[in-house]
Amino acid sequence: METKTTKYINVNGKLMDLSQPQVMGILNVTPDSFYAGSRQQTEEEIINRASQMMEEGATIIDIGAYSSRPNAEHISPQEEMRRLRMGLEIINRHHPGCVVSVDTFRADVARMCVEEYGVAIINDIAAGEMDSQMFDTIARLGVPYIIMHMQGTPQNMQMNPHYDNLLKEVFFYFSEKVQRLHDLGVKDIILDPGFGFGKTLEHNYQLMNHLEEFSLFELPLLVGISRKSMIYKLLEGNPDEALNGTTILNTIALQKGADILRVHDVKAAMEAVKIVGKMKECAAF
Repeated sequence: METKTTKYINVNGKLMDLSQPQVMGILNVTPDSFYAGSRQQTEEEIINRASQMMEEGATIIDIGAYSSRPNAEHISPQEEMRRLRMGLEIINRHHPGCVVSVDTFRADVARMCVEEYGVAIINDIAAGEMDSQMFDTIARLGVPYIIMHMQGTPQNMQMNPHYDNLLKEVFFYFSEKVQRLHDLGVKDIILDPGFGFGKTLEHNYQLMNHLEEFSLFELPLLVGISRKSMIYKLLEGNPDEALNGTTILNTIALQKGADILRVHDVKAAMEAVKIVGKMKECAAF
């Protein structure tokens, strides 16, 4: 199993220790995310979903208002902000102090969420590629920043993903991004390999096979494979039937060094964290 040095991120002025992997629960205030169970539209649904995830052990709630599934509708910044304002206002009112991450690729949206609602983390599927102002904005805001690898955009990423050397290209992408961010003074950077984003089923499993090699960056690693097509297409099912496969892959990811699991099903992910943690603890004897 992968051994690693302890990593921390500064969240709202407090250090979050990643020596124990953290679980990030997904809260989508969208009508069209690929997994229907994650869509929350009303105040009651948002309250119940956030409460359930926190009770089950999530330490971060990741709220998204723009569906990034393949061929998703491209909504305006104004509509994204409207949805997020509704969701963040509800979460802040009912769960003050909750560590909230916002899933957005837009700098103006990120700034609004941090400055008006105290959002702790920005999770950018495009790593600045879809908004040239994002890196400068993150540097000014001073919040942890999740950068994901994606080939293309949500509207075209799965049309014909191709790599001459998958791992080499993903690593080069991250090395260039990390250097630019460091030059701007951004300290807390989290890497997300981008499973399912501009990648074939084979690409996804190649990435998972080499996941431990991301340790060379010495940065926290987030893995988000929850109920994705790399699971249910392989198993000839659908997202509703993909929990068992998700748990298997989350367990493998933890063994290979994942620091944060981004999931729809917090209880199952927490069980994987606990079991893998016990395995590592007992490996010392």
